[in-house]
Amino acid sequence: MGKAKGFLEIRRNEPGYRPAEERVRDFAEVEKRLSDSEIKEQAARCMDCGIPFCHGCGCPLGNLIPEWNELVFKGQWKDALALLYKTNNFPEFTGRICPALCETSCTVGISGEPVSIRQIELTLVEKGYRDGLIKPNPPTSRSGSKVAVVGSGPAGLAVADQLNKMGHSVTVFEQDLKPGGYLRYGIPDFKLEKSIVKRRIDLMEAEGVKFELGICAGKDISAKFIKSRFDAICLACGAREARDLNIPGRELKGIHQALDFLKQQNMRNSLEYLAGEEILASGKKVLVIGGGDTGSDCIGTSLRQNAKSVMQIEILPKPPEERPDFTPWPSWPYVLRTSSSHKEGCERKWSVLSKSFEGKNGHLRGLNATMVEWECDPFGKPLKMKEISGSEFFIEADLAFLAMGFVGAVKPGIIDDLSLAMTKQGTVEINDSKMTSEKGCFAAGDLVTGASLVVRAMASGRDCADAINAFLS
Repeated sequence: MGKAKGFLEIRRNEPGYRPAEERVRDFAEVEKRLSDSEIKEQAARCMDCGIPFCHGCGCPLGNLIPEWNELVFKGQWKDALALLYKTNNFPEFTGRICPALCETSCTVGISGEPVSIRQIELTLVEKGYRDGLIKPNPPTSRSGSKVAVVGSGPAGLAVADQLNKMGHSVTVFEQDLKPGGYLRYGIPDFKLEKSIVKRRIDLMEAEGVKFELGICAGKDISAKFIKSRFDAICLACGAREARDLNIPGRELKGIHQALDFLKQQNMRNSLEYLAGEEILASGKKVLVIGGGDTGSDCIGTSLRQNAKSVMQIEILPKPPEERPDFTPWPSWPYVLRTSSSHKEGCERKWSVLSKSFEGKNGHLRGLNATMVEWECDPFGKPLKMKEISGSEFFIEADLAFLAMGFVGAVKPGIIDDLSLAMTKQGTVEINDSKMTSEKGCFAAGDLVTGASLVVRAMASGRDCADAINAFLS
Protein backbone atom coordinates (compact mmCIF):
# COMPACT_ATOMS: atom_id res chain seq x y z
CA MET A 1 0.00 0.00 0.00
CA GLY A 2 1.52 3.29 -1.11
CA LYS A 3 -0.57 5.78 0.87
CA ALA A 4 -2.90 4.86 3.74
CA LYS A 5 -5.76 7.15 2.73
CA GLY A 6 -4.92 7.55 -0.95
CA PHE A 7 -8.15 5.95 -2.11
CA LEU A 8 -10.10 8.49 -0.03
CA GLU A 9 -8.08 11.61 -0.87
CA ILE A 10 -7.30 11.07 -4.57
CA ARG A 11 -9.88 10.82 -7.35
CA ARG A 12 -9.53 8.44 -10.27
CA ASN A 13 -7.96 10.28 -13.19
CA GLU A 14 -8.96 9.19 -16.70
CA PRO A 15 -6.55 10.09 -19.54
CA GLY A 16 -9.44 10.45 -22.00
CA TYR A 17 -9.31 10.33 -25.79
CA ARG A 18 -8.24 12.54 -28.63
CA PRO A 19 -11.14 14.69 -29.88
CA ALA A 20 -13.58 12.61 -31.93
CA GLU A 21 -13.55 15.01 -34.87
CA GLU A 22 -9.75 14.62 -35.02
CA ARG A 23 -9.34 10.89 -34.42
CA VAL A 24 -11.88 9.74 -37.04
CA ARG A 25 -9.59 11.20 -39.70
CA ASP A 26 -6.79 8.71 -38.99
CA PHE A 27 -6.03 5.26 -37.59
CA ALA A 28 -3.64 6.39 -34.85
CA GLU A 29 -4.32 5.30 -31.27
CA VAL A 30 -7.23 7.20 -29.77
CA GLU A 31 -6.44 6.99 -26.07
CA LYS A 32 -4.28 9.62 -24.41
CA ARG A 33 -1.81 8.97 -21.56
CA LEU A 34 -1.28 10.20 -18.05
CA SER A 35 2.13 11.56 -17.08
CA ASP A 36 4.51 9.58 -14.86
CA SER A 37 3.70 11.84 -11.90
CA GLU A 38 -0.04 11.37 -12.46
CA ILE A 39 0.44 7.62 -12.61
CA LYS A 40 2.34 7.64 -9.31
CA GLU A 41 -0.57 9.51 -7.77
CA GLN A 42 -3.05 6.98 -9.18
CA ALA A 43 -0.97 4.11 -7.76
CA ALA A 44 -1.38 5.71 -4.33
CA ARG A 45 -5.10 4.92 -4.52
CA CYS A 46 -4.37 1.18 -4.10
CA MET A 47 -5.60 0.36 -0.59
CA ASP A 48 -4.56 -2.19 2.02
CA CYS A 49 -7.55 -4.41 1.24
CA GLY A 50 -6.17 -7.58 2.83
CA ILE A 51 -7.28 -9.89 0.03
CA PRO A 52 -6.27 -8.53 -3.41
CA PHE A 53 -9.28 -9.57 -5.49
CA CYS A 54 -7.76 -7.74 -8.48
CA HIS A 55 -4.99 -10.33 -8.44
CA GLY A 56 -6.81 -13.46 -7.33
CA CYS A 57 -10.22 -13.05 -8.90
CA GLY A 58 -9.94 -10.45 -11.65
CA CYS A 59 -6.69 -10.92 -13.57
CA PRO A 60 -6.38 -14.21 -15.53
CA LEU A 61 -2.59 -13.76 -15.46
CA GLY A 62 -2.50 -13.33 -11.69
CA ASN A 63 -0.64 -10.02 -11.95
CA LEU A 64 0.85 -8.91 -8.61
CA ILE A 65 -1.02 -5.64 -8.77
CA PRO A 66 -0.85 -4.26 -5.18
CA GLU A 67 2.88 -4.96 -5.05
CA TRP A 68 3.79 -3.14 -8.25
CA ASN A 69 1.38 -0.33 -7.43
CA GLU A 70 3.32 0.32 -4.24
CA LEU A 71 6.65 0.26 -6.09
CA VAL A 72 5.31 2.72 -8.68
CA PHE A 73 4.14 5.06 -5.92
CA LYS A 74 7.64 4.96 -4.42
CA GLY A 75 9.23 5.66 -7.81
CA GLN A 76 10.88 2.24 -8.00
CA TRP A 77 9.99 1.80 -11.66
CA LYS A 78 12.59 -0.84 -12.53
CA ASP A 79 11.53 -3.12 -9.68
CA ALA A 80 7.86 -2.60 -10.52
CA LEU A 81 8.47 -3.54 -14.16
CA ALA A 82 10.39 -6.67 -13.13
CA LEU A 83 7.45 -7.70 -10.94
CA LEU A 84 4.97 -7.07 -13.77
CA TYR A 85 7.06 -9.22 -16.12
CA LYS A 86 6.92 -12.16 -13.72
CA THR A 87 3.31 -12.77 -14.72
CA ASN A 88 2.73 -10.83 -17.95
CA ASN A 89 4.78 -11.38 -21.12
CA PHE A 90 3.21 -8.53 -23.09
CA PRO A 91 1.90 -5.71 -20.88
CA GLU A 92 2.05 -3.34 -23.88
CA PHE A 93 -0.85 -5.37 -25.35
CA THR A 94 -2.96 -5.86 -22.22
CA GLY A 95 -2.32 -2.25 -21.19
CA ARG A 96 -4.03 -1.14 -24.40
CA ILE A 97 -6.76 -3.66 -25.19
CA CYS A 98 -7.58 -5.58 -22.01
CA PRO A 99 -11.04 -4.69 -20.63
CA ALA A 100 -9.37 -4.62 -17.20
CA LEU A 101 -11.11 -7.44 -15.36
CA CYS A 102 -8.84 -6.49 -12.46
CA GLU A 103 -10.49 -3.08 -12.12
CA THR A 104 -14.00 -4.51 -11.83
CA SER A 105 -12.64 -6.70 -8.99
CA CYS A 106 -10.88 -3.81 -7.24
CA THR A 107 -12.01 -3.42 -3.62
CA VAL A 108 -12.01 0.38 -3.93
CA GLY A 109 -14.57 -0.04 -6.71
CA ILE A 110 -17.20 -1.47 -4.34
CA SER A 111 -18.19 1.98 -3.15
CA GLY A 112 -16.11 4.25 -5.37
CA GLU A 113 -13.99 4.37 -8.51
CA PRO A 114 -11.47 1.51 -8.91
CA VAL A 115 -7.72 1.99 -9.16
CA SER A 116 -6.48 2.81 -12.70
CA ILE A 117 -4.65 -0.52 -12.96
CA ARG A 118 -4.55 -0.76 -16.75
CA GLN A 119 -3.10 2.73 -17.15
CA ILE A 120 -0.44 2.02 -14.53
CA GLU A 121 0.49 -1.21 -16.31
CA LEU A 122 0.76 0.53 -19.68
CA THR A 123 2.88 3.34 -18.27
CA LEU A 124 5.21 0.81 -16.64
CA VAL A 125 5.97 -1.06 -19.85
CA GLU A 126 6.22 2.04 -22.06
CA LYS A 127 8.54 3.71 -19.57
CA GLY A 128 10.55 0.49 -19.57
CA TYR A 129 11.02 0.71 -23.34
CA ARG A 130 11.70 4.45 -23.20
CA ASP A 131 14.30 4.15 -20.44
CA GLY A 132 16.10 1.19 -22.02
CA LEU A 133 15.02 -1.28 -19.34
CA ILE A 134 13.45 -3.59 -21.91
CA LYS A 135 16.05 -5.09 -24.21
CA PRO A 136 16.87 -8.50 -25.69
CA ASN A 137 17.71 -11.05 -23.03
CA PRO A 138 18.27 -14.43 -24.74
CA PRO A 139 18.70 -17.54 -22.59
CA THR A 140 22.27 -18.28 -21.56
CA SER A 141 21.96 -21.95 -22.58
CA ARG A 142 19.75 -24.16 -24.73
CA SER A 143 18.04 -27.41 -23.70
CA GLY A 144 18.47 -29.08 -27.07
CA SER A 145 14.70 -29.52 -27.45
CA LYS A 146 12.82 -27.99 -30.36
CA VAL A 147 9.19 -26.85 -30.23
CA ALA A 148 6.89 -25.83 -33.08
CA VAL A 149 4.17 -23.31 -32.30
CA VAL A 150 1.36 -23.01 -34.85
CA GLY A 151 -0.18 -19.55 -34.72
CA SER A 152 1.30 -16.23 -33.67
CA GLY A 153 -1.62 -14.65 -31.84
CA PRO A 154 -1.48 -13.80 -28.12
CA ALA A 155 -1.54 -17.45 -26.99
CA GLY A 156 1.09 -18.58 -29.50
CA LEU A 157 3.38 -15.66 -28.69
CA ALA A 158 3.05 -16.34 -24.95
CA VAL A 159 3.88 -20.03 -25.43
CA ALA A 160 6.86 -19.17 -27.64
CA ASP A 161 8.19 -16.47 -25.31
CA GLN A 162 7.95 -18.68 -22.22
CA LEU A 163 9.51 -21.74 -23.83
CA ASN A 164 12.30 -19.66 -25.31
CA LYS A 165 13.07 -18.21 -21.88
CA MET A 166 13.22 -21.79 -20.57
CA GLY A 167 15.98 -22.52 -23.10
CA HIS A 168 14.05 -24.48 -25.71
CA SER A 169 14.43 -23.65 -29.41
CA VAL A 170 11.10 -22.34 -30.69
CA THR A 171 9.83 -21.90 -34.25
CA VAL A 172 6.48 -20.18 -34.79
CA PHE A 173 4.54 -21.02 -37.97
CA GLU A 174 2.10 -18.35 -39.15
CA GLN A 175 -0.14 -18.53 -42.22
CA ASP A 176 -0.24 -14.75 -42.69
CA LEU A 177 2.67 -12.75 -44.05
CA LYS A 178 3.25 -10.91 -40.80
CA PRO A 179 3.20 -12.28 -37.25
CA GLY A 180 0.76 -11.26 -34.55
CA GLY A 181 -2.41 -13.15 -35.41
CA TYR A 182 -5.50 -11.40 -34.03
CA LEU A 183 -3.31 -8.69 -32.52
CA ARG A 184 -2.16 -7.65 -35.98
CA TYR A 185 -5.11 -8.50 -38.22
CA GLY A 186 -8.15 -8.38 -35.93
CA ILE A 187 -7.67 -5.37 -33.66
CA PRO A 188 -7.79 -1.95 -35.36
CA ASP A 189 -4.75 0.31 -35.29
CA PHE A 190 -6.68 2.97 -33.38
CA LYS A 191 -6.68 0.56 -30.43
CA LEU A 192 -3.32 -1.14 -31.00
CA GLU A 193 -0.88 0.32 -33.51
CA LYS A 194 1.00 -2.41 -35.33
CA SER A 195 4.36 -0.80 -34.60
CA ILE A 196 3.74 -1.96 -31.01
CA VAL A 197 3.26 -5.55 -32.18
CA LYS A 198 6.34 -5.35 -34.42
CA ARG A 199 8.44 -3.98 -31.55
CA ARG A 200 7.64 -7.05 -29.45
CA ILE A 201 8.18 -9.49 -32.34
CA ASP A 202 11.57 -7.90 -33.05
CA LEU A 203 12.50 -8.36 -29.39
CA MET A 204 11.46 -12.01 -29.43
CA GLU A 205 13.49 -12.63 -32.60
CA ALA A 206 16.51 -10.99 -30.99
CA GLU A 207 16.06 -13.42 -28.09
CA GLY A 208 16.09 -16.43 -30.43
CA VAL A 209 12.48 -17.15 -31.43
CA LYS A 210 12.15 -18.00 -35.14
CA PHE A 211 9.11 -17.01 -37.20
CA GLU A 212 8.18 -18.86 -40.40
CA LEU A 213 5.59 -16.73 -42.19
CA GLY A 214 3.12 -17.38 -45.00
CA ILE A 215 2.98 -21.08 -44.08
CA CYS A 216 -0.30 -22.82 -43.31
CA ALA A 217 0.47 -25.84 -41.16
CA GLY A 218 -1.44 -28.87 -42.34
CA LYS A 219 -1.60 -27.54 -45.91
CA ASP A 220 1.73 -26.02 -46.96
CA ILE A 221 3.59 -28.35 -44.61
CA SER A 222 2.15 -31.54 -43.18
CA ALA A 223 1.74 -32.54 -39.57
CA LYS A 224 4.04 -35.47 -40.33
CA PHE A 225 6.75 -33.05 -41.48
CA ILE A 226 6.44 -30.96 -38.30
CA LYS A 227 6.41 -34.01 -35.99
CA SER A 228 9.58 -35.36 -37.63
CA ARG A 229 11.52 -32.18 -36.91
CA PHE A 230 10.27 -31.05 -33.50
CA ASP A 231 10.09 -32.64 -30.06
CA ALA A 232 6.74 -31.04 -29.27
CA ILE A 233 4.04 -29.06 -31.05
CA CYS A 234 1.72 -26.40 -29.66
CA LEU A 235 -1.37 -25.42 -31.62
CA ALA A 236 -2.48 -21.86 -30.92
CA CYS A 237 -4.36 -21.00 -34.09
CA GLY A 238 -7.46 -19.54 -32.48
CA ALA A 239 -11.18 -20.11 -32.91
CA ARG A 240 -11.80 -18.32 -36.19
CA GLU A 241 -14.97 -20.11 -37.36
CA ALA A 242 -17.33 -17.14 -37.37
CA ARG A 243 -21.02 -17.46 -36.50
CA ASP A 244 -23.13 -16.88 -39.60
CA LEU A 245 -26.63 -15.47 -39.98
CA ASN A 246 -28.56 -17.96 -42.09
CA ILE A 247 -31.65 -15.93 -42.95
CA PRO A 248 -33.23 -15.23 -46.36
CA GLY A 249 -31.08 -12.90 -48.47
CA ARG A 250 -27.77 -13.93 -46.91
CA GLU A 251 -26.36 -14.48 -50.43
CA LEU A 252 -26.68 -10.79 -51.36
CA LYS A 253 -23.52 -8.82 -52.09
CA GLY A 254 -22.55 -6.40 -49.37
CA ILE A 255 -22.85 -8.81 -46.42
CA HIS A 256 -19.51 -9.73 -44.83
CA GLN A 257 -18.05 -11.30 -41.74
CA ALA A 258 -16.69 -8.58 -39.46
CA LEU A 259 -13.19 -10.02 -39.21
CA ASP A 260 -12.78 -10.00 -43.00
CA PHE A 261 -13.51 -6.27 -42.99
CA LEU A 262 -11.19 -5.51 -40.06
CA LYS A 263 -8.37 -7.63 -41.47
CA GLN A 264 -8.53 -5.82 -44.80
CA GLN A 265 -8.17 -2.41 -43.19
CA ASN A 266 -5.24 -3.54 -41.07
CA MET A 267 -3.57 -4.93 -44.19
CA ARG A 268 -4.29 -1.68 -46.01
CA ASN A 269 -2.68 0.31 -43.19
CA SER A 270 0.38 -1.96 -43.35
CA LEU A 271 0.61 -1.60 -47.14
CA GLU A 272 0.01 -5.32 -47.66
CA TYR A 273 -1.38 -6.63 -50.94
CA LEU A 274 -5.15 -7.14 -50.91
CA ALA A 275 -6.43 -10.04 -52.98
CA GLY A 276 -10.08 -10.33 -53.96
CA GLU A 277 -12.97 -7.93 -53.43
CA GLU A 278 -12.25 -4.82 -51.39
CA ILE A 279 -14.65 -4.13 -48.54
CA LEU A 280 -15.06 -0.39 -48.00
CA ALA A 281 -17.68 1.57 -46.08
CA SER A 282 -17.01 4.87 -47.86
CA GLY A 283 -20.28 6.69 -48.56
CA LYS A 284 -22.39 3.70 -47.49
CA LYS A 285 -25.07 3.06 -44.91
CA VAL A 286 -23.46 0.50 -42.64
CA LEU A 287 -25.28 -2.01 -40.44
CA VAL A 288 -23.33 -3.87 -37.75
CA ILE A 289 -25.09 -6.97 -36.41
CA GLY A 290 -23.69 -7.86 -33.00
CA GLY A 291 -23.09 -5.68 -29.95
CA GLY A 292 -19.67 -6.83 -28.75
CA ASP A 293 -16.13 -5.50 -29.15
CA THR A 294 -15.78 -6.78 -32.72
CA GLY A 295 -18.91 -4.88 -33.69
CA SER A 296 -17.55 -1.77 -32.00
CA ASP A 297 -14.32 -2.11 -34.00
CA CYS A 298 -16.38 -2.26 -37.20
CA ILE A 299 -18.07 0.99 -36.19
CA GLY A 300 -14.79 2.83 -35.64
CA THR A 301 -13.31 1.47 -38.86
CA SER A 302 -16.42 2.37 -40.90
CA LEU A 303 -16.40 5.92 -39.59
CA ARG A 304 -12.74 6.29 -40.53
CA GLN A 305 -13.62 5.13 -44.03
CA ASN A 306 -16.23 7.94 -44.20
CA ALA A 307 -19.37 5.83 -43.99
CA LYS A 308 -22.58 7.76 -44.62
CA SER A 309 -24.15 6.33 -41.45
CA VAL A 310 -23.58 3.48 -39.02
CA MET A 311 -26.13 1.49 -36.99
CA GLN A 312 -25.40 -1.33 -34.58
CA ILE A 313 -28.08 -3.82 -33.52
CA GLU A 314 -28.01 -6.49 -30.83
CA ILE A 315 -30.53 -9.27 -30.14
CA LEU A 316 -30.04 -9.09 -26.36
CA PRO A 317 -31.74 -6.39 -24.27
CA LYS A 318 -29.96 -3.17 -23.40
CA PRO A 319 -27.69 -3.90 -20.42
CA PRO A 320 -28.27 -2.00 -17.17
CA GLU A 321 -26.21 1.06 -16.25
CA GLU A 322 -25.37 -0.39 -12.81
CA ARG A 323 -24.02 -3.82 -11.86
CA PRO A 324 -26.99 -6.27 -11.65
CA ASP A 325 -27.45 -8.89 -8.95
CA PHE A 326 -26.64 -11.80 -11.26
CA THR A 327 -23.03 -10.54 -11.73
CA PRO A 328 -22.10 -9.51 -8.17
CA TRP A 329 -18.73 -8.06 -7.22
CA PRO A 330 -15.96 -9.17 -7.77
CA SER A 331 -17.16 -10.87 -10.98
CA TRP A 332 -17.15 -9.21 -14.41
CA PRO A 333 -20.36 -7.13 -14.46
CA TYR A 334 -23.06 -7.30 -17.10
CA VAL A 335 -23.45 -3.56 -17.73
CA LEU A 336 -23.82 -1.18 -20.64
CA ARG A 337 -20.44 -0.43 -22.21
CA THR A 338 -19.84 2.47 -24.56
CA SER A 339 -16.55 2.36 -26.48
CA SER A 340 -14.58 5.22 -27.99
CA SER A 341 -15.98 4.14 -31.37
CA HIS A 342 -19.56 4.46 -30.16
CA LYS A 343 -18.78 7.99 -29.01
CA GLU A 344 -17.63 8.89 -32.52
CA GLY A 345 -21.14 8.59 -33.87
CA CYS A 346 -23.46 5.64 -34.42
CA GLU A 347 -27.02 4.61 -33.64
CA ARG A 348 -27.49 1.59 -31.37
CA LYS A 349 -30.57 -0.62 -30.99
CA TRP A 350 -31.14 -3.55 -28.63
CA SER A 351 -33.65 -6.43 -28.57
CA VAL A 352 -33.62 -6.58 -32.38
CA LEU A 353 -34.14 -9.88 -34.20
CA SER A 354 -32.90 -10.08 -37.81
CA LYS A 355 -35.54 -11.68 -40.05
CA SER A 356 -34.32 -11.33 -43.65
CA PHE A 357 -31.98 -9.32 -45.86
CA GLU A 358 -33.51 -7.45 -48.75
CA GLY A 359 -31.73 -6.51 -51.96
CA LYS A 360 -31.95 -5.07 -55.42
CA ASN A 361 -30.10 -6.45 -58.46
CA GLY A 362 -28.19 -8.83 -56.19
CA HIS A 363 -26.96 -6.10 -53.81
CA LEU A 364 -28.01 -5.49 -50.23
CA ARG A 365 -30.45 -2.65 -49.63
CA GLY A 366 -31.46 -3.39 -46.05
CA LEU A 367 -32.63 -5.70 -43.27
CA ASN A 368 -36.12 -6.69 -42.21
CA ALA A 369 -36.17 -6.92 -38.43
CA THR A 370 -38.52 -7.11 -35.48
CA MET A 371 -38.34 -6.17 -31.82
CA VAL A 372 -38.30 -8.87 -29.15
CA GLU A 373 -39.01 -8.88 -25.45
CA TRP A 374 -37.02 -10.92 -22.99
CA GLU A 375 -38.11 -13.02 -20.06
CA CYS A 376 -35.59 -12.65 -17.24
CA ASP A 377 -34.88 -14.56 -14.06
CA PRO A 378 -35.57 -12.94 -10.64
CA PHE A 379 -32.12 -11.32 -10.73
CA GLY A 380 -32.62 -9.74 -14.17
CA LYS A 381 -30.61 -12.18 -16.30
CA PRO A 382 -32.11 -12.58 -19.83
CA LEU A 383 -33.39 -16.13 -20.39
CA LYS A 384 -35.94 -16.39 -23.19
CA MET A 385 -37.22 -14.06 -25.90
CA LYS A 386 -40.36 -13.72 -27.95
CA GLU A 387 -41.19 -11.51 -30.90
CA ILE A 388 -43.36 -8.45 -30.34
CA SER A 389 -46.28 -8.57 -32.72
CA GLY A 390 -46.54 -5.52 -34.96
CA SER A 391 -43.02 -4.28 -34.19
CA GLU A 392 -41.55 -5.18 -37.59
CA PHE A 393 -39.37 -2.53 -39.21
CA PHE A 394 -36.84 -2.06 -42.00
CA ILE A 395 -33.23 -0.84 -41.69
CA GLU A 396 -31.68 0.65 -44.81
CA ALA A 397 -28.13 -0.61 -45.39
CA ASP A 398 -25.69 -0.89 -48.30
CA LEU A 399 -23.18 -2.83 -46.23
CA ALA A 400 -23.70 -5.26 -43.34
CA PHE A 401 -21.11 -6.76 -41.02
CA LEU A 402 -21.80 -9.93 -39.05
CA ALA A 403 -20.13 -9.53 -35.66
CA MET A 404 -21.90 -12.25 -33.71
CA GLY A 405 -18.91 -14.10 -32.31
CA PHE A 406 -17.28 -17.40 -33.19
CA VAL A 407 -18.39 -21.01 -32.98
CA GLY A 408 -15.05 -22.81 -32.73
CA ALA A 409 -11.87 -23.80 -34.50
CA VAL A 410 -11.34 -23.94 -38.26
CA LYS A 411 -10.75 -27.66 -38.79
CA PRO A 412 -9.31 -27.80 -42.34
CA GLY A 413 -5.53 -27.74 -41.97
CA ILE A 414 -3.47 -28.92 -39.03
CA ILE A 415 -6.46 -30.08 -36.95
CA ASP A 416 -7.77 -32.39 -39.66
CA ASP A 417 -4.24 -33.44 -40.60
CA LEU A 418 -3.66 -34.65 -37.04
CA SER A 419 -7.22 -36.05 -36.71
CA LEU A 420 -7.55 -34.40 -33.31
CA ALA A 421 -10.42 -35.10 -30.94
CA MET A 422 -12.83 -32.16 -30.65
CA THR A 423 -15.29 -31.02 -28.00
CA LYS A 424 -19.01 -30.48 -28.56
CA GLN A 425 -18.25 -26.74 -28.51
CA GLY A 426 -16.05 -27.04 -31.60
CA THR A 427 -12.76 -26.58 -29.76
CA VAL A 428 -9.76 -28.90 -29.54
CA GLU A 429 -9.95 -31.37 -26.67
CA ILE A 430 -7.03 -31.42 -24.24
CA ASN A 431 -6.25 -33.31 -21.02
CA ASP A 432 -5.06 -31.94 -17.69
CA SER A 433 -1.53 -31.72 -19.14
CA LYS A 434 -2.76 -29.45 -22.00
CA MET A 435 -2.06 -32.28 -24.46
CA THR A 436 -4.40 -33.09 -27.35
CA SER A 437 -5.37 -36.58 -28.45
CA GLU A 438 -2.07 -36.65 -30.38
CA LYS A 439 0.89 -37.41 -28.09
CA GLY A 440 3.39 -34.56 -27.99
CA CYS A 441 0.89 -32.10 -29.47
CA PHE A 442 -0.49 -29.46 -27.11
CA ALA A 443 -3.05 -26.69 -27.58
CA ALA A 444 -3.65 -23.28 -26.01
CA GLY A 445 -5.75 -20.14 -26.23
CA ASP A 446 -9.07 -19.75 -28.06
CA LEU A 447 -8.48 -23.07 -29.82
CA VAL A 448 -9.18 -24.66 -26.42
CA THR A 449 -11.45 -22.18 -24.63
CA GLY A 450 -13.41 -20.78 -27.57
CA ALA A 451 -13.18 -17.11 -28.51
CA SER A 452 -12.26 -15.05 -25.48
CA LEU A 453 -10.04 -12.19 -24.33
CA VAL A 454 -6.42 -11.58 -25.29
CA VAL A 455 -5.41 -11.69 -21.62
CA ARG A 456 -7.03 -15.12 -21.19
CA ALA A 457 -5.27 -16.41 -24.30
CA MET A 458 -1.95 -15.24 -22.87
CA ALA A 459 -2.67 -16.95 -19.55
CA SER A 460 -3.55 -20.16 -21.39
CA GLY A 461 -0.32 -19.89 -23.38
CA ARG A 462 1.78 -19.54 -20.24
CA ASP A 463 0.11 -22.58 -18.65
CA CYS A 464 0.63 -24.60 -21.82
CA ALA A 465 4.32 -23.63 -21.92
CA ASP A 466 4.73 -25.03 -18.40
CA ALA A 467 3.08 -28.28 -19.50
CA ILE A 468 5.30 -28.58 -22.57
CA ASN A 469 8.40 -27.89 -20.49
CA ALA A 470 7.39 -30.70 -18.09
CA PHE A 471 6.86 -33.03 -21.07
CA LEU A 472 10.31 -32.23 -22.44
CA SER A 473 12.11 -32.53 -19.09
